[in-house]
Amino acid sequence: MELIISTDKTKLDFSLIHKFLSEESYWAQNIPEEVLKRCIENSICFGVYLDEKQIGFARVISDYATFAYLADVFILTPYRGKGISKKLVAFIKEHPALQGLRRWMLITADAQGLYKQFGFAETAKPERVMEISLANPYSKTEQQ
Repeated sequence: MELIISTDKTKLDFSLIHKFLSEESYWAQNIPEEVLKRCIENSICFGVYLDEKQIGFARVISDYATFAYLADVFILTPYRGKGISKKLVAFIKEHPALQGLRRWMLITADAQGLYKQFGFAETAKPERVMEISLANPYSKTEQQ
């Protein structure tokens, strides 16, 4: 079995990505297809493939000079626990367009241990970090 990580957007299985994010993730429940399409168009996307079948995904939003935000990272459940997410994050951190950045950020509820292995840490000065965050931005009641 051959594991491949690719930034070729033409290889992405949009239906698989949308199904996972909209139905299985805790962070993008009910994300509309149109929103996800814009996310993919405006990000560096990383597809994870095992024997040409997509089994994972991640994307990075960046200005390619100073900042990158790691988002929507997932490996399908049957393939977890095999070190694939570590290979994915290492591949992302080594991407030529993402070198020399001043800051990387991400938000995770349950994978701090994974990301700490790659230099991520809790915010050093949380009093400087601000956000606007909707609990469920894709809910019709939240948008009213």
